[in-house]
Amino acid sequence: MKRTIDFILAAAGLLVLALPVCIIYVLVRWKLGSPAFFRQTRPGLHGKPFELVKFRSMTDEVHKLDSERITPFGQFLRSTSLDEIPQLWNVLKGDMSLIGPRPLLMSYLPLYTPEQMRRHNVRPGISGWAQVNGRCAVSWEEKFRLDIWYVDNQSFWLDVKIFFLTIKKVLIRQNVVGVDVNGIPFTGTSAESSSGK
Repeated sequence: MKRTIDFILAAAGLLVLALPVCIIYVLVRWKLGSPAFFRQTRPGLHGKPFELVKFRSMTDEVHKLDSERITPFGQFLRSTSLDEIPQLWNVLKGDMSLIGPRPLLMSYLPLYTPEQMRRHNVRPGISGWAQVNGRCAVSWEEKFRLDIWYVDNQSFWLDVKIFFLTIKKVLIRQNVVGVDVNGIPFTGTSAESSSGK
C-alpha cells in the first residue's frame, strides 16, 4: 500500500510541479552552470546502491570548502528544500519513499553498528522522523535512534504526521533534509555509545 501511495503522490507532484521544476532548472543552469542536477550514489533498501538526484546548489570550485561553494541562490534552494524536488523521480522509480530515513553516504555503511544498519530495512525517504525532530540539533547516535524508532513503528498515520510536519518546517524555513549533522561527517559509534554507557 505504501509503495502505491508513494507512486501516485510522486507522479502527481511531478505533474503539478512541472513548471516550477523547469524554471528552477533554467535558473540553476544560469546561476550555477551545467549540469543542473546533482547526482550521487546512496544506499537504498537493504543498502542497495541507487543514484539520488537533486538540483545542484554549489559551484564547481573544487578547491574551496563546501560552505564557500554555496551561493545565495544555492542557499535559497536548500532553505526552501526546492533542491529536493527531483527526488520525486527517485520515489517514482522505487528507489525512495516519500517518508523514511534519509539516504546518507555509501562510505558510512561499514561504520554502522548492526542496530544502526536496521535503518536500511525500509526504503529511504525524502523526509523522515529524524528530520522533523531536530535533524541538525541532535547527534548522529540520536538521529539513528530516531531512524530505528521509525523502522519499528512505521504506519500510514505516522507517515501522514511526518508529511505534514515536514511541510510545516519547510514553510518556516527549518532545514529538514541533508546528509551531515551540523556539517560533521559520521565517523562511527564508539563502543561506549553503542552499549549505552
